Amino acid sequence: MSATPGDDATPSAGNPRLAILLAMAMFVLVVDTSLMNVSISAVVRDLDTTVSGVQSAIALEALVSAAFILIGSKIGDLFGRKRAYVVGLLAYAVGALAMTLAQSLTAIIVFWAIIGGLGASLLLPAMQSLIHGNFAGAAQRKAFALVGAAAAIAAAVGPLLGGFITTYLSWRLAFLLEVVIIAVVLSGIRLVKDVPYTGSRHIDGVGAVLSVLGMGGVVLGILVWQEGGESVVAILAVGVVALGSLVVWLRRRRRLAQPTLIDPDLFASKVFRFGITEQSLQQIALGGTMIALPIYLQVVLEYSAMGAGLSIAPLSLSMFAVALVAGKKAGTRNPSGIIRWGFALLLVGIATVILVVPRADSGWWLVVPLLVAGSGLGLLVSQLNNYTLAPISEERVSEAAGINSAAGSFGLSFGLAFAGAILLAALSTIFTSMASDSTVLDAAEQTQVAEVLEHDAQVVSTTELEELLAGQPQDTQDEIIRINTEARPLALQIAMLVPLVAALGGLLVSFRTGRLPYAPPAAPVEAAVWG
Repeated sequence: MSATPGDDATPSAGNPRLAILLAMAMFVLVVDTSLMNVSISAVVRDLDTTVSGVQSAIALEALVSAAFILIGSKIGDLFGRKRAYVVGLLAYAVGALAMTLAQSLTAIIVFWAIIGGLGASLLLPAMQSLIHGNFAGAAQRKAFALVGAAAAIAAAVGPLLGGFITTYLSWRLAFLLEVVIIAVVLSGIRLVKDVPYTGSRHIDGVGAVLSVLGMGGVVLGILVWQEGGESVVAILAVGVVALGSLVVWLRRRRRLAQPTLIDPDLFASKVFRFGITEQSLQQIALGGTMIALPIYLQVVLEYSAMGAGLSIAPLSLSMFAVALVAGKKAGTRNPSGIIRWGFALLLVGIATVILVVPRADSGWWLVVPLLVAGSGLGLLVSQLNNYTLAPISEERVSEAAGINSAAGSFGLSFGLAFAGAILLAALSTIFTSMASDSTVLDAAEQTQVAEVLEHDAQVVSTTELEELLAGQPQDTQDEIIRINTEARPLALQIAMLVPLVAALGGLLVSFRTGRLPYAPPAAPVEAAVWG
């Protein structure tokens, strides 16, 4: 008796519709954060909230995804990859729908950042396993390539698409479109054949808790610092101690031949260790850049979402184009040299942005440095994942790719949180210093400025500041606006040191990887780009 098309028991090894639906799901995952980045000003205005609050929500979403992705992978193993895929999509849809209806920042944090982040942690590893189980041979490679291309396209067009919809329609509509796409993806769920898990079904509960406390504690500590909260040192200490304890725990469990959250033997390969380190550094650089520049463009230059999207487009479009070309031209050559060039170009591009920011009065100043930085990111995207997973055997590549994705997600959330926190801390310090040196502001006004900034440092546009200062003496207004105008570019320059240092670190690591032997993988592993 033959199975009917769409029956769950029927392999979909060559089904192009399924591959397209998986690519659509990946497109939504990647484009989501781009929409938030270019919509910061609109969200702040419509919800009457703050730039730092929206920054925190963006970083928190990436943090939740990173902190729970290893657990999400295990949940998919134990309860079914297809079920995890569906639950992940539904959670992401809840987050996107909340964005269309939200009337406060709290709703965004709860539904978009936390529930949506948990959805991503389930969806990413499940999607990779489902591609492995639903496609075979050349069809599997094509499916991975299509999903990887969807991620790259989303990264490239996200700022432009989000900017256009936010400026000419509404940022809420952009997220509603995400819900529609997810509904279309779920309409084809019968095409997906579940992939049974044949490994150990024991749960490493302690390892799971330590992984969440470790990655979550570090980034949460930075977010609390950014918002001026207390116990920052204690939260950071919990994160660092938990990460160290996780390493000790995994090694101990492995020696005792007991189940572990992740296999520490994977890290025996220097290629894998250096690869995930470079993956994290690349994502820190990307996250730091993608939180600082949109704020600068929308708040300092007072660009619309569309203007900000167009100004950032050279970075995303060059990254997409170079990744495609480099991926085709690299062949079987050792990618370590290409990776080195990628970090070098990224370093030069970011350094140039830092130099031109004080002089920039429009986004045109950023075109060339962003093209250079984007080209560097494109080289990295085209090579890092295959390089990292090359020494891993086929039966362990799924777990290794999950670790690779977790490292990338953690790097992204760290970059978003740390660059945002540095931006506000630098702004507060510079503004207070300039106010103290002012010959126009009297002692009482200087003290008032210091007290306000100590508890509530915010990045505000000149227009917003003029509204806040209405009723103050004109010379006081002029002086505070002057200080704000001079302080913001300096604060951005300091914040951009986060991606600069990450790029420099990646470049230094790449010199180590260049001395290691390299064996090309038997088949491409584009799935790792999902992190």
